[in-house]
Amino acid sequence: MKTLACSETAIAETAAVLMKGGVAVIPTDTVYGLAAHPDFPDAVERLYTIKGREAKKPIALLAADAASAERFLGSPLSPAAAELAARHWPGGLTLVLPKGGVYEGLRVPDHDWTRRLLAECGGVLRVTSANLSGRRAATDAPAALEEVGLSADVVVDGGISPGGVASTVVMVSTDGVLRTLRQGAVEI
Repeated sequence: MKTLACSETAIAETAAVLMKGGVAVIPTDTVYGLAAHPDFPDAVERLYTIKGREAKKPIALLAADAASAERFLGSPLSPAAAELAARHWPGGLTLVLPKGGVYEGLRVPDHDWTRRLLAECGGVLRVTSANLSGRRAATDAPAALEEVGLSADVVVDGGISPGGVASTVVMVSTDGVLRTLRQGAVEI
């Protein structure tokens, strides 16, 4: 495990780890995240193992921007989702959207360093909060390191997460109906 300060060089180093199937602890605008590239199923499986998360609970994705989210989904955002994204992205809103026969959670963080890392990694990463399941989310690198960081390949220290609260999660059905699944950083 390697610890890096949140810097331009840390973007390249962290992206190199993730693009080879590694796992990283990264800062975000809400809480620290445990990240893996979605193209590496073994790395995503490590997220579940490190966190102690039930396999049936999906792990959302962080996206560099709305265009990256749409590329991942393979279609434009629905009008209802696009309206929410325009108001709350970048920020603390995760939208749960249809992709084929499943739903995927996507969020664009309001954290410049993290968005640059996401872009360097192709636009999206699977990211879950950097804590053991059922415990309080880490809002700084030392807490994330203590919770899950020793099992990661790299931990990036970006100071204290300014939001300190996990994202609000809203499901947008195919017919545009909104359902709040978790109240968090953003009021809907």
